[in-house]
Amino acid sequence: MKAESICSGTSADEPPNSPFVGAFALDGVTALSGGDTIGQARCTTFRTRIYNDTNIDAQFATTRRATCPSSGRDANLAPLDIQTPSRFDNDYYQNLVARHGLLHSDQELFNGGSQDALVRSYSTNGAAFTSDFAAAMVRMGNISPLTGTNGEIRRNCRAIN
Repeated sequence: MKAESICSGTSADEPPNSPFVGAFALDGVTALSGGDTIGQARCTTFRTRIYNDTNIDAQFATTRRATCPSSGRDANLAPLDIQTPSRFDNDYYQNLVARHGLLHSDQELFNGGSQDALVRSYSTNGAAFTSDFAAAMVRMGNISPLTGTNGEIRRNCRAIN
């Protein structure tokens, strides 16, 4: 599950951390984003998308509004992948191509930009997604965290330690 789906204090519009992107490049970030094929998000993290975004399928937005009214019920949950919410597969990318990305930041991967071709490829080739996801996870695991005065691992994602 993405940090933004459990940490309401983070913004879906914030750009990725530049050292993170440098280590993975956008293709790795696109592959790792497929982890959103499993999990749920709180209403507060997708409300703006389902009521205001233009790059969303109208029927999908209507369906999600039943779970997340325009005000209240902030803690209500919706699956990040409505078709197969508990199976690790490439349906996440099929959802993006259909403009069914629940989170704004996810749909940005398929919105007329540089990652559209890769998202489309993953949407039709589950084996390529699985292979690239595994490779990106290994690369991420090999990143050395910043320590001391160079960085920190936050105890609370919304606040500096």
